[in-house]
Amino acid sequence: MTHVDLNCDMGESIGPWPMGNDAAVLPCVTSISVACGFHAGDPSVMRATVTAAAAHGVAIGAHPGLPDLAGFGRRDMAISLQEAYDHTAYQLGALQAICTTAGTQVRHVKPHGALYNMAAVREDLADAIARAVRDVDPSLALFGLSGSALIDAGTHCSLRVVSEVFADRHYQPDGTLVPRSHPQALVTDVDLATERALRMVQHRSIVAIDGSHVPVTPDTICIHGDGRSAQQFALRIRAALHAAGIDVRAPHAARHA
Repeated sequence: MTHVDLNCDMGESIGPWPMGNDAAVLPCVTSISVACGFHAGDPSVMRATVTAAAAHGVAIGAHPGLPDLAGFGRRDMAISLQEAYDHTAYQLGALQAICTTAGTQVRHVKPHGALYNMAAVREDLADAIARAVRDVDPSLALFGLSGSALIDAGTHCSLRVVSEVFADRHYQPDGTLVPRSHPQALVTDVDLATERALRMVQHRSIVAIDGSHVPVTPDTICIHGDGRSAQQFALRIRAALHAAGIDVRAPHAARHA
């Protein structure tokens, strides 16, 4: 690969309660996914986040989640397919309005947390999310876990799909992420995260927790904004990619299928 996107989830603060260090991480990435109020964020935080992203030339995406502020959207919920469709459309529309008032625009959609992981393995849920994105704005890209049902659903809906990989998460042999309840869910060592990011881009594979090799399509690499070392991870990974001759740029600059 000659290029890859480096993305981060942002705008997850609520009122006076901060989450992450968005100001420090923002200059280090090329796209962000902004919380839309269901799992985190609020209108003022959304506005401040997209305004800052526009000033840095960073691509903006909507990060719709489950309506679960207390659980930060990381707990599975039994929602209907219509609710999944409505929740996605509602949150995407909210961020589009905020972006319009800030003189910028939404370029992609990436579900958050449990919604993302559920849609990775459930074709019906993935289809509901992809249809909502298409019906709101078919020009938007859909971010999804590499090799997942969400990527397939986006392709089926004729959306531009962007396959995502994670430098700060461990993988299961089937290509899904290790659940956060597992002691090996997170990669906390910056050297290991950097090594894994390079391997995914250069060799299109990742080593799962059982030692097996999982093939991946690394269109974009995610750094979790709520991680304590998010800035350090982003800086080191971006520097390593540049050193390897890999351009780091937003995914809208090229079409992925």
